[in-house]
Amino acid sequence: MKLILVTVLATVILAACSPTAVEQPLKKPDAVLAVYGKWITEPDGTVMLDPQTSGLVNWRNELMTLSDRSALEVHRLRLRTINPDSATMPDNGIKLQLSDTLTSHCFAGYVSRNPDLESLVVDPADDNILYMVTEDATYDDELSAQCQQTYHHSSSTQFPFLLVRLELQDQNTALITHIRPLKFTEQMQIGDTPNDGIEAMAFGQNRTLYLGLERDTHKQARVFSITISTDFWQSEDFAAVQDAQLKLPKFTKGNHPINGMDYYQTPQGKEYLIAAARNDSKLWLIDLTGQKETRIISLEFYAQLSTSTDNCRDAEIMDNASIEGVAVIGQTVWMINDPWKEAYPKNILCLQNKTNYENYSPLLFSLAIQPSWFE
Repeated sequence: MKLILVTVLATVILAACSPTAVEQPLKKPDAVLAVYGKWITEPDGTVMLDPQTSGLVNWRNELMTLSDRSALEVHRLRLRTINPDSATMPDNGIKLQLSDTLTSHCFAGYVSRNPDLESLVVDPADDNILYMVTEDATYDDELSAQCQQTYHHSSSTQFPFLLVRLELQDQNTALITHIRPLKFTEQMQIGDTPNDGIEAMAFGQNRTLYLGLERDTHKQARVFSITISTDFWQSEDFAAVQDAQLKLPKFTKGNHPINGMDYYQTPQGKEYLIAAARNDSKLWLIDLTGQKETRIISLEFYAQLSTSTDNCRDAEIMDNASIEGVAVIGQTVWMINDPWKEAYPKNILCLQNKTNYENYSPLLFSLAIQPSWFE
């Protein structure tokens, strides 16, 4: 016991005398923030069933989301609006249809059947225009020989990631009007990982569209950019992206993907991307000047309990939330989760929510933006 005490005491004294300890005090870590979610409900009041939600955007002061290819069929190729305050959906959504002008397009078959849709953004100049991006196409039919020859070298996956333009027609329909595959450079080292592609998008200033990649060949998340100019959709060629040159976290092990993000400007005019790292239950505050290191905010997610028992009241902590969409409205960050089928049952604790977890129902979370995040 005496030996242990002497050793500890010596360590404390040496640390106190060390110039490094005085000149570079340890920064106090940010507190873990509690984030509360409400179950998203259909117009008839029932919870949403297995939508595999894959994006979220602020649209006309409501929220809009979409689903990926693994969702129940009723949710595929459909946009859904959500009242952010109540987490209710007012109607059955907007069905996506292929424009007649695209029927002979190389990617028409894939986009019109059951594409793996990821992320959703609204055109800054016209909220009747939206964009989404596709990811994994390995399960779909092969392209024709001519199309393979035309689009064979994306410097990423064999079947390229696609940027897709939508145009709202009425309350129930949106047309898929344009498609452009994304092109990287070999130096970007994206790798051929079809299910680890572009998962997040956000519009910044001057029609700059930021694209968040889950991971590259080094298992690091990346952010790229592209300018959606007035003549962007006049071409069907590859659209070349640029490295946004931002200071993202680097990891030596594990997977730490970006799965949702949105643009945020502070009252002082500083520009950031607020991004969700779904595997880590964290928000990344990414400085768009590329000068500051990304700040990481740790989160703890709680699911709503509609009824109470002795041990389960108001909300229960979640083991796995898997955030897949981020949207900023004013000074609030809204987040929607993708019920990850491998991990979602791990959330079951209170019997009141057991069925919701077993049905892979998503939640809508909100978190007030804090000025101290950007100091």
